[in-house]
Amino acid sequence: MTQTMKDTFIVEGGHTLSGEITPQGAKNEALEVLCAVLLTDCDVTIRNIPEILDVRNLIRLLENMGVKVIRHGKGEYTFNAKDIDLQYIGSEEAVRECASLRGSVMVAGPMLARFGRALLPKPGGDRIGRRRVDTHISGLAGLGASYRYDEERKAFILESGGRLRGTYMLLDEASVTGTANILMASVLAEGRTVIYNAACEPYVQQLCKMLVGMGAEIEGIGSNLLTITGKDHLHGTVHTILPDMIEVGSFIGMAAMNRSGITIKNVSADNLGIIPESFRRLGITIEQKGDDLIVPARDSYVIDSFMDGSIMTIADAPWPGLTPDLLSVMLVVATQCRGSVLIHQKMFESRLFFVDRLIEMGAQIILCDPHRAVVIGHDHRFQLKAGRFLSPDIRAGIALLIAAMSANGISIISNIGQIDRGYEDIDARLNALGARITRSQENDLAH
Repeated sequence: MTQTMKDTFIVEGGHTLSGEITPQGAKNEALEVLCAVLLTDCDVTIRNIPEILDVRNLIRLLENMGVKVIRHGKGEYTFNAKDIDLQYIGSEEAVRECASLRGSVMVAGPMLARFGRALLPKPGGDRIGRRRVDTHISGLAGLGASYRYDEERKAFILESGGRLRGTYMLLDEASVTGTANILMASVLAEGRTVIYNAACEPYVQQLCKMLVGMGAEIEGIGSNLLTITGKDHLHGTVHTILPDMIEVGSFIGMAAMNRSGITIKNVSADNLGIIPESFRRLGITIEQKGDDLIVPARDSYVIDSFMDGSIMTIADAPWPGLTPDLLSVMLVVATQCRGSVLIHQKMFESRLFFVDRLIEMGAQIILCDPHRAVVIGHDHRFQLKAGRFLSPDIRAGIALLIAAMSANGISIISNIGQIDRGYEDIDARLNALGARITRSQENDLAH
């Protein structure tokens, strides 16, 4: 018998929140722009980096690859990738590190473009369903790379045999990480590359702006048609990461779930897209003042219906549609609104399975299939019951935390390392608003 210790959250529910909170830097952008430092041998300084588990793990991977990293202060780092250890890239240790971190797939594009060889393990990260790398592989192959699958290492080996060549490609899906990988490879390719059906999320736009700051030539930023003229060499730059839109949405949901009024500071409102309007469909009032969002306290939130009176459907879609990362939060919030809503999670087939825990807490939810759930709101007439949960992934974890904060009694959430992967110091930041969350350790006896 072995004994290990795992962090848990002990959450005392039912406390009203108030005050101001500022979102961290965007995790998804950070994973992209950190990989881009490999494209140059010059210094790249990045500000507003969220110091969360996934990002720290990627920075450690870059250091192991030979990137020199200087931390100037909280969230500000300078990277220099002049001396890369190419032998490490193919090592078993590198494969293990990459396989455990989803964002590491975007190391492949820069490495292939600059050094002619890259390793792309099957991706890790959340257990929320199948994650394909087809778009990455076919896009990089379109630029002239050859590839083979190494069964022993469970990884694709990519080689260019020289400089990559620009081409026209129509992506099979508007993959964010796939677009980022192909984009980073194409900025050093010979000639012109056209990427159609490219992802156009703000974080991809930010990556484009950073690459342009490094000397890349990119047209069509913000659209799904990117045209890149390759350069022989990129130089250094200074880049600032956007606020995390997923945190902004999570805080909106927390305020509504607890019938609380809070102010979310410095949200980069122009880059939130449809997120505020999607929460308004649940009856939540959101006011904008400058670059801040104010969520006033309300006793009741009434879910909209469609104009013909049919049940509201909230579904994820590629940008500028609603990000799938917020559907778990919106589902939890809907349990205490008045009315009914169909939540349709199209992208991942396992992300709604956490609703079983909400049903145990007393929520009225019908799980139609792995992708769809109907929520019948309690309108706060019934308070959710506290419980004991395990966080299955980042987004379900924050959703369960929101539920526990509104529940009657004390809840225990284990496996909170999943939450820490996406939310920096979330317990301390929410406690500053009036929440009662204690981080503790739980004995885990494994036989």
